[in-house]
Amino acid sequence: MKFSKLFLVALGSASFLVSCSNEDSTPLESGAYDKGVFILNEGGDGQGTVSFVSNDLANFTQDVYGTVNTSDLLGKYAQSMFFSGDNAYIIAGGSNVINVVNRNTFRLVAKIETGFANPRYGVVKDGKAYVTNANTYNDYNNSNPAGDIDDYVAVINLTTNSVESTIPLNATANRILLENGKLYITEPFSNDKVLVVNPATNALETPITVGKDADTMEAKDGILYVMRSPYSGSSEIVKVNLSNSNVSAISFPSSLSGAKNLDIYNNKIYYTAGTSVYAMDVNDTSASTTAVLSYTSTSDFGAMYGFAVNNDHIYIAEGGDFKSSSKAYVYSLSGTLEKELTVGIGPNGFYFNN
Repeated sequence: MKFSKLFLVALGSASFLVSCSNEDSTPLESGAYDKGVFILNEGGDGQGTVSFVSNDLANFTQDVYGTVNTSDLLGKYAQSMFFSGDNAYIIAGGSNVINVVNRNTFRLVAKIETGFANPRYGVVKDGKAYVTNANTYNDYNNSNPAGDIDDYVAVINLTTNSVESTIPLNATANRILLENGKLYITEPFSNDKVLVVNPATNALETPITVGKDADTMEAKDGILYVMRSPYSGSSEIVKVNLSNSNVSAISFPSSLSGAKNLDIYNNKIYYTAGTSVYAMDVNDTSASTTAVLSYTSTSDFGAMYGFAVNNDHIYIAEGGDFKSSSKAYVYSLSGTLEKELTVGIGPNGFYFNN
């Protein structure tokens, strides 16, 4: 089934929500939250929230934003976060706003509220943020086919906290990754390419063909790793040599149908299938089918709704019923459960403020 971008707006999309930190520079101001993990909670039909757990897992706050900024709301459908200097930028796609907070105290600094149309993910380069926007959508009846080609990147001046320009993509857009001075953008649903944008010129370059339903990406040692999670057929990891755009792929067996959530940590590729986590070496030519860990979920589409590997831990967010507070789990790299946290509604990602 081909999901439309209306589904992206309404639900955040279960297969689009692995999160690690996108960091531009070292933070300068110390505070209560300078050594720990932010857990972004989508919020269901209501307001998003942010939870926090310290690196040693000893201190936890369920709603950091609401605790610190008592007279303000984060916005609907909290989608993702990124960092630059002292600040964290929290994208609330349902409200078309980016909340700028001090990353260590979480005090609100500013709100960027114009220039967006369902903002999704962002990265920072040279004092500017580049944020993908899903814009309008091609609905199930195909009544707006232009909705598959009108997404764009908003270019934000982080000194003025304003959108100074946009980069039309002539395609759909979701995740964005900065590597070697170029922006790489996955095109879910409608195309089989990874888009390439040169931020020096704000222009598209030759895209890279990887196959449809490309989602999470990581880059390491000049290789771009892209997880394809098709709704029918086998998942695969596509490896792109960024020096020459040569492409190879590791196809997953049927036992790993629906694999998603690619993350790389300590030369290992971690990924999920169903409610299990798997790991393979970055140089392996076949996917491991031996689970590192498994957990139980009763959620219709929220299993492994958020996933990350960092700080020698595996982090899992359980979507639950998207109406009430749900759970996040912290495991050791060997699969031992170390912490269970009651977080907000629809937790979808982890962001590391080390």
